[in-house]
Amino acid sequence: MNDFLSETDKWLHHPLFTIGHSEVTVFGITGLVILLVLVLISEKLFRRFVLRRVLGRTQLDESVRYGVERIAGYVFILLGIYVTLQVVGIDLTSLAVVAGAVGVGLGFGLQNIFSNFVSGIIILAERPIALGDRVEVGGVAGQVAKISLRSTTVVTNDNISIIVPNSQFISETVINWSHGDPKVQFRIPIGVAYGSDTEKLKETLLALAKENPHVLAQPGPSVDFIEFGESSLNFELGVWTHDMVRSPRRFRSDLNFAIDHKLREVGIEIPFPQRDLHVRSGLPLVVQRLPADPKPPQS
Repeated sequence: MNDFLSETDKWLHHPLFTIGHSEVTVFGITGLVILLVLVLISEKLFRRFVLRRVLGRTQLDESVRYGVERIAGYVFILLGIYVTLQVVGIDLTSLAVVAGAVGVGLGFGLQNIFSNFVSGIIILAERPIALGDRVEVGGVAGQVAKISLRSTTVVTNDNISIIVPNSQFISETVINWSHGDPKVQFRIPIGVAYGSDTEKLKETLLALAKENPHVLAQPGPSVDFIEFGESSLNFELGVWTHDMVRSPRRFRSDLNFAIDHKLREVGIEIPFPQRDLHVRSGLPLVVQRLPADPKPPQS
């Protein structure tokens, strides 16, 4: 048994290769893996049972607490990796040259990943978007469900999760319906026939908007006369809401259904494009009829 333990100890401490002045052994690699796993587990426990409780007692917004929690977790992991390498006995100064060479090579091949990583830090620090925000970017519209260092998860109204790279939120134009003040205004275009009672139309639209439970009383709804169109008088109903920001399509649809029903009820016509043709009378056109079978000239 003693011989077996002695051989096992020699095998575990036998140097596999050398990094600078540090010898890497099986025992060292095993200890490194175990310590890294402990670091990851400790980071989750630290965020869940310590950091969340401390931040929960502050007056910070939920999105701010989430950003602080994520950044603190990443810093905890970096410090844990540094301490783990020191405990195992790996000389970090000897890795500087190797890390520099590897960094140059990875910089070209992983520049998109690095760009998304930096963008994720900017998002968590500046908070242009936050959890629960309704955003539109790159043709994707939905609610922000998760923000990580590489990507952001956006859930659409169809309950489809779309993974958006963080760099798109930094390099492209982002529409954030919930940023700052969650209250937004919807503008519904309406065209009525020429000759319609415009005052009656205004009163009808304002009353209809006030009946909708999702329309805010302050600021109140408004009706604007936009223009004299080719086939209609064009108006615009403006309403404010914050309950239906996450379902703008359904909110517009409900208003359009209600407007169509109400205008039919009060007898206001919604026209379709049409043209009036005016034929001007003039002098009659004289047409000279030729013989059906003209005879050839005689010699």
